[in-house]
Amino acid sequence: MQVEKNKSRVVIENVKPEIDCGRFPIKRIVGGKVHVEADVFTDGHEAVSCVLLYRKEGTGDWAEVPLTPLVNDRWEAEFTVTEMGRYRYTIQAWLDHFKFWSRSLVKRVEAGQDVTVDLLIGAHLVEPAIARAGGADTERLQLFLEALRSGGNQGVQAALSTELAGLMYRYSARDASTTYSRELGIVVDRERARFSSWYEFFPRSCWGEPCGHGTFKDSEARLEYVASLGFDVIYLPPIHPIGRTNRKGKNNNVVSQPGEVGSPWAIGAEEGGHKAIHPDLGTLEDFRRFIARAREYGIEIAMDIAFQCSPDHPYVREHPEWFRMRPDGTIQYAENPPKKYEDIYPFDFETPHWREMWDELKSVVEYWIDQGVKIFRVDNPHTKSLSFWEWLIDGVKREHPETIFLAEAFTRPKVMYYLAKSGFTQSYNYFAWRNTRHELTEYFTELTRTEVKEFFYPNVWPNTPDILTEHLQVGGRPAFMSRVVLAATLAASYGIYGPAYELGENVPMAHGKEEYLNSEKYEIKQWDVNRPDSIKELIARLNRIRRENPALHSNEGLRFHPTSNEMLIAYSKATEDLGNVILTIVNLDPNYTQSGVVELPLEEFALDPHQPYQVHDLLTGGRFIWSGRHNYVEINPHALPAHVFSLRYRMRTEQDFDYYT
Repeated sequence: MQVEKNKSRVVIENVKPEIDCGRFPIKRIVGGKVHVEADVFTDGHEAVSCVLLYRKEGTGDWAEVPLTPLVNDRWEAEFTVTEMGRYRYTIQAWLDHFKFWSRSLVKRVEAGQDVTVDLLIGAHLVEPAIARAGGADTERLQLFLEALRSGGNQGVQAALSTELAGLMYRYSARDASTTYSRELGIVVDRERARFSSWYEFFPRSCWGEPCGHGTFKDSEARLEYVASLGFDVIYLPPIHPIGRTNRKGKNNNVVSQPGEVGSPWAIGAEEGGHKAIHPDLGTLEDFRRFIARAREYGIEIAMDIAFQCSPDHPYVREHPEWFRMRPDGTIQYAENPPKKYEDIYPFDFETPHWREMWDELKSVVEYWIDQGVKIFRVDNPHTKSLSFWEWLIDGVKREHPETIFLAEAFTRPKVMYYLAKSGFTQSYNYFAWRNTRHELTEYFTELTRTEVKEFFYPNVWPNTPDILTEHLQVGGRPAFMSRVVLAATLAASYGIYGPAYELGENVPMAHGKEEYLNSEKYEIKQWDVNRPDSIKELIARLNRIRRENPALHSNEGLRFHPTSNEMLIAYSKATEDLGNVILTIVNLDPNYTQSGVVELPLEEFALDPHQPYQVHDLLTGGRFIWSGRHNYVEINPHALPAHVFSLRYRMRTEQDFDYYT
């Protein structure tokens, strides 16, 4: 609480991190540090002391960490969050009369002045601190008080004692302190919220031999393959009954033929809605067993949450008031003119019955949490009420702090960021459309070096069932290889839609369209995951590299480095202690070999620029000796379009020279 204006002489402002004046919390992972800075100052020449206060919500007293000065009245401190859930933090500051007196005394002593009266002033400051202390500290302060009153060298030595300074700080008078006007929030998630590798597949499709509609039991057999690629999250499109009315046919045809399976996102039929499972996939018990089997491989199942209904959904019959009616008495279907989605009814978030609808939709998430799902990929959250998501995610995470929400929000930047502020743990983003060195550097600098990093965790995908970029369409196999290297090393979390990705599927529906021909969204596909042109081995190596190198577990250490060729992009990630430094260099040209010189800030990596050092290519196993800041690289995109180097200091010997060249 702010003290009375006539008593408060300390100003606290420009606190960082602080999102939208404290409206939203920042994000951290268990074990992560919260580094806080603020401007703290007062009038005149008085000294200021200040502390960073923090606590986990639901606990009692504040813990505190002293802030230390930087420059120009800027102060800093940090603390570590140790549990999932929510924390609060703020800053308290006060005039520290003892600190001001001590600094002045030092100057007087150095100038050879008589400090007899000054020591008595110090004794006057120590005396009330004795009343605030307790136990052995009381006795120590009493001894210091007597020394100050005695004067002379003994008094000066006591006055300049670091022990006395520490005791006086501990028992400072804070009755006229200033506490920052806001308590700021932190949402603390588990490690997988920051570092994860996602693999999306449709359980109804077939791998290997021709089959009918795939099941959860079939999907159990695919777990070994996904695990061999190194993924730790499997994302399934909606697993619910699919509507029959206005069902979409192959290639999004508005008329379906008999036997066509429709889009999984047209949720709801006679068999049930959002709390039901498509009968052709199996039973609820089959789904639970699939989750348990995945867990044995170290894989979590992410479930799709798509809050929309087919015309056959039970909600349409039981709660027509949750949908928007057109003047002709029919329910408004989804559309993005000129596109029409007659197989989907969106919820009306302006309905007068919003409270009942919100409660029911929240119960859908809670139902699947009860079945063992802890990760949700949310379909098109930007087309629903932003306030609704803030309410739902806050409520769910207070009961289930381990829950992770991924926003599939390909929308305007401010809306995308607002969803992250509102509670979404991770988010899709614009990576798929950032292709040049300039575009990638600018975008990932924004994500990792600005305030955005405090609340936005990107999960980068080079493809999805909805997105087949022009770059993948025309770049062929080299483009698929380079984009997955970029995804896996630029971001701590990434994903691919497979098996389409590792098999290099790149035929669009039509020229200029970023959609797949014969899209799996509308039909059952048969995949041969053992095709010789698959890049699955590269993906498996990348995921192994990610697991084994903690520098790639975070976005914090990302730095871009100059290259002499615009078609080469170079960047590094390093752990805070520099025990692990990963340098990635990618050829962005899918057609031609590109070469150039890479410039590295060796001092930042604790490497002596005058000594040789080793770079170990983790993709190929090759080892090379480099010297100095500038080194030459040449990359053939048809062989392997990237290097992922581990940097290590190493003296060059004659044997090294013979071996590495």
